Amino acid sequence: MKRQTKAGSPVNRFTIKMQKKLLVLFLFILIAFVGLSVQMFLITRDNGEEYKKNVLSQQEYDSTTIPFKRGNIVDSNGTILAVSNKVYNVILDTKILMNDEANLEPTLNALRKCFSIDTNEVRTYIAEHPNSSYYVMARRVEYEKMNAFQEMAKDPENGKNIKGVWFEDEYKREYPNGSLACDVVGFTTNDNQGTYGLEEYYNDILSGTNGREYGYLNDDSNLERTTIPAVDGCNIQTSIDANLQSIVEKYLVDYNEEYKDSFRPGNGAENVGCIIMEVDTGRVLAMANYPAYDLNDVRNTDNLIGMPLVDEKGNRTGEAVTKEDIRGMNDEEIYRQLDSLWKNFCIVNAYEPGSVSKPFTVAAALESGAITGTESFNCEGGLQVADWPKPIKCHNKYGDGYLSVQEGIERSCNVVLMNVAFKLGKSEFVDYQHLFGFGLKTNIDLAGEARTASMVYNKNTMGMVELATNSFGQGYNSTMIQTMAAFCSLINGGYYYEPHVVDKITTADGATLENIEPRVLKQTVSRTTSDTIIEFCNTVVTGENGTGKTARPAGYMIGGKTGTAETIPRRNNEYVVSFFGYAPADDPQIAIYVVVDRPNVQYQDDAKFATRIVKKILTEALPYLNIFMTEELTDKEREELEELQIQIRMQDTATEEELDEEGNPIHPEGEGQEDGTGTEGDEEGAAEGESSEDRAQREVWKTFPLDPETGYLKDPATGDLFDPDTGAQINGGSVLGEEEPEEETGTGEGDTPAPPEGEAEE
Repeated sequence: MKRQTKAGSPVNRFTIKMQKKLLVLFLFILIAFVGLSVQMFLITRDNGEEYKKNVLSQQEYDSTTIPFKRGNIVDSNGTILAVSNKVYNVILDTKILMNDEANLEPTLNALRKCFSIDTNEVRTYIAEHPNSSYYVMARRVEYEKMNAFQEMAKDPENGKNIKGVWFEDEYKREYPNGSLACDVVGFTTNDNQGTYGLEEYYNDILSGTNGREYGYLNDDSNLERTTIPAVDGCNIQTSIDANLQSIVEKYLVDYNEEYKDSFRPGNGAENVGCIIMEVDTGRVLAMANYPAYDLNDVRNTDNLIGMPLVDEKGNRTGEAVTKEDIRGMNDEEIYRQLDSLWKNFCIVNAYEPGSVSKPFTVAAALESGAITGTESFNCEGGLQVADWPKPIKCHNKYGDGYLSVQEGIERSCNVVLMNVAFKLGKSEFVDYQHLFGFGLKTNIDLAGEARTASMVYNKNTMGMVELATNSFGQGYNSTMIQTMAAFCSLINGGYYYEPHVVDKITTADGATLENIEPRVLKQTVSRTTSDTIIEFCNTVVTGENGTGKTARPAGYMIGGKTGTAETIPRRNNEYVVSFFGYAPADDPQIAIYVVVDRPNVQYQDDAKFATRIVKKILTEALPYLNIFMTEELTDKEREELEELQIQIRMQDTATEEELDEEGNPIHPEGEGQEDGTGTEGDEEGAAEGESSEDRAQREVWKTFPLDPETGYLKDPATGDLFDPDTGAQINGGSVLGEEEPEEETGTGEGDTPAPPEGEAEE
């Protein structure tokens, strides 16, 4: 009989055999768990980062750069000269695109439609790089195109298979005014680095710091993102006035249009430069060169046509660049020409300044006490200097007779200036030349200013011939900015200001970081000497025999100094002509300096090529600068001003079809040229006590007939040409005489009257 429980069911026994089986099963499970734990530990230790990356890639994890925005460059009135606008790079993620082959054709069609991308190249890349996550298909596309693609991808029907394309932010440097102030502004390379001008000089200030967006897994393996924002670059406000700059550039273009291909193939001159500066601050209001270039298309070779062709050393060859030359150039040769175009003539090129430097010689002699300013010297057409075989010539071969120091400046007489320099002496002359800044950099805040220390004489190398030629601006070299800064000190009471182009630096949100105030570096001369120089230079424009009459704008009285310098090698009939002017004459506020390097004419030694440009610029610029007229207008001047106002209104209202390539209104030809003086010297009038025979001999040029081919008076006996208004010999040749000495003679202290060896260096 079986035993039963109280419930009436048999007793189940848990046998030992069953217990053993259960124990074995438990051990197997425990061992498996331990093994799995060990395996997971090993995987985490050895391959954890790899698996994390895989997880992140599946979650579209990325780490991207956030670009900074380069700071703006604006003019003194806030007009934008350079700005960075956001653009987008089109990026392809091949892995995402090819997750489904159905994505390929819709995506490629969208890329072709929105960005004109060559889809064959994209197909080739996908086939060769199936695992790529970053391929740039197009760079710097505008927002409108990017937005059109995104709208297409959002379309629920047509956009569902557009995959694997994303956009990378970038900034593109743009110059809204094209070529305006191109030599001042400079430009940037593709990697956002400044090149030339302000872009290079202030590159660190204009540049910001890139930001970064990171994606990462937290402790719970969840994807998180953190962003380090970009820091945008600072803005710079310049002293340049865009309106004044436009006026200057317009008349440099006009000059080129008038004289290009005139005597030889090429531009109207090898270089033409202009600087306008505030006399009492050193602020540069305008700075321009011709030829210029478009800052948005800096490698356009059309800008090279007509400019001087340079060799592999960067030296001019005497020929002009043609379309045929460009077609035959390799990349290196084209870049060499472009580099010559991009350089700022006003601060890079060194040249002999010529007679513009005569006021410096007189100022040094007055300041040192070597002269009183009341002396007179006899000009007989030249002056015999020790150790030189022939007299060093003046511009007037017949001589000017006895001239005071003031008349020497007015008529630009070399003989008077040589005598003044001899009274000053070599040592004092060199000291003052250094004080005026010649041979030294001005440290203007533009990239590329030339070093000219090797192009001036010192006390050990200057001889009497060098002293003579240096006195009237030949035998040493300077740059336009050196001459401008020094001359301003002569007419502002003697204060030498460091020239500068930037007035203010601000943050991206407009907060002012730095105001750049005018900086006086030294005093070159006393107020008394400065006033005397102003008095002397005023007669250059207002005097009966002044050489700068053609620079005077209607209704204004200005002062200044003409300059004509023979280039090296001597007797090549090539000259640099110039005019430095200031207004108003009695209280100089602004100064203007125009240099025309080798005018494209047969007879280049005529300062009117520079004075006429100055007159045109000042006629329009002075009213704009609120400098009011002080002189009564003649009927002819009134007509000229009315014609100018009509031209300006035409430029403001003309349609594109009515403008020429330079943006000037098309109008009938036949506009006349100014009459008047402008060459170096004028023979009207004679010294007191001069005999009638002597005067007749000096003014014999007045009896010469007018040569219709050249417009100058021509000596029937010699063929020499003379300006009909001033009597200055136009084709006068070298001031040193027609022949070089067979042997060098002299002091042994340097007796070749040419600049010392060495070239200007940046």
